[in-house]
Amino acid sequence: MTAADGFVTDARRVADAILYEGYLLYPYRGSSGKNQSRFQFGVLMPPAYRGVDASERSVSQTECLLEAPEDAGVTVIARFLHLQRRQVEAADGAGGFRPVASVQVDDAEVTTWDEAAEREHRAAVPLAALLAGGVDAAFEVPGGESVETLTGSAGRAAGRLVRRQATLTAVIRLRAERLPGPYGALRLRLTIENRTSPDGPLRRREDGLRCALIAAHALIHVPGGRFLSLTDPPEWAAPYAEACTNIGTWPVLAGPEDCRELVLSSPIILYDHPRIAAESAGDLFDATEIDEILTLRTLALTDDERREARATDPRAAELLDRLDGLPPEMLERMHGAIRYLGPPSGTGTGPPGGGVPVAGPAQTGRPAAATPDRSVPWWDPG
Repeated sequence: MTAADGFVTDARRVADAILYEGYLLYPYRGSSGKNQSRFQFGVLMPPAYRGVDASERSVSQTECLLEAPEDAGVTVIARFLHLQRRQVEAADGAGGFRPVASVQVDDAEVTTWDEAAEREHRAAVPLAALLAGGVDAAFEVPGGESVETLTGSAGRAAGRLVRRQATLTAVIRLRAERLPGPYGALRLRLTIENRTSPDGPLRRREDGLRCALIAAHALIHVPGGRFLSLTDPPEWAAPYAEACTNIGTWPVLAGPEDCRELVLSSPIILYDHPRIAAESAGDLFDATEIDEILTLRTLALTDDERREARATDPRAAELLDRLDGLPPEMLERMHGAIRYLGPPSGTGTGPPGGGVPVAGPAQTGRPAAATPDRSVPWWDPG
């Protein structure tokens, strides 16, 4: 694997967390109110849905700054979830099936639920083509239907699962322009547009979600190029960074700290070079929560609540299995880590003015604790 592949692999871990952020929230049951209105981030609805709710968008736009030669190549990886309706049908005793809310298969319950399938489309184009007028890369995600028979231990069919997906059509648009001045930088524009035409009327949000690009985000990779941070641009680039127009997304530098050739454009505002905390034992679908608290609350679910969560979604069942087998030392790791503490820099006894010593760069091994100035109240932000 090349270094460039490693950068993308590293960034995908964060992108996967974005993909499933809010997918299913504690207590992970379909009957929970918070799981009745789902998929809150990065939803690109079909254009026809704007007649139902004009606040929902069908297009996202990313603008970022880049330094790269004209012979460079640009690769965009657009990623999103595709809603999959999972309908439970019970055997009617006459050889047929009828739709139901749930069915019991031995000791397990299976419920009707909206799952999601991961989708990804890649577009690789030369930068020269983007400077010459741009490139539009249209793509289609086929829909379909699949049937899974639910068979009990006695070999009798208790029911079946019918999964249905709508066909999606979308387009990735890429443009680039040189900025004025001696630096030769570029403004790169990425637009992702949902062009799906629904096969029926859209009356509710659930109808629109069938044809939506859910949790849509993108990775933009320019090997040999150098993206400029919009959060902390160099002084000369600050006016151009401020002029960038981002709609429904926010681009940040991605990959390890020394990587400048990769950007993650996310519907959730992040900092540059975001990373998954080493203390995190796995996805909880709610990165705004504290892992330790959410884990403890999940472990405290009753047997009935666990049974319903398992029946709701396979990912909820995997989450419960993972937490049930969580070693105590992994739970202790979630208690917290202060990453900025380290040995005081320099050889002096402290900073000028007698304030709290400034921690130096992170070191390997156990960090040295800084000695606080007792004359300052511990609760004073200053």
